[in-house]
Amino acid sequence: MSQRKIALACSVCGSRNYTIAASATRTQRLEVNKFCKHCGKYTLHRETR
Repeated sequence: MSQRKIALACSVCGSRNYTIAASATRTQRLEVNKFCKHCGKYTLHRETR
């Protein structure tokens, strides 16, 4: 399986705070609650393309 680096962006301010390695064969975008250092709280982070 090939791994691909993807960025997770905050859904509130749009800053790209996290990068992860994920499978390239996924069909849906990843959504995770993570801490945003710019907002100062836990927000929903979505996979960017």
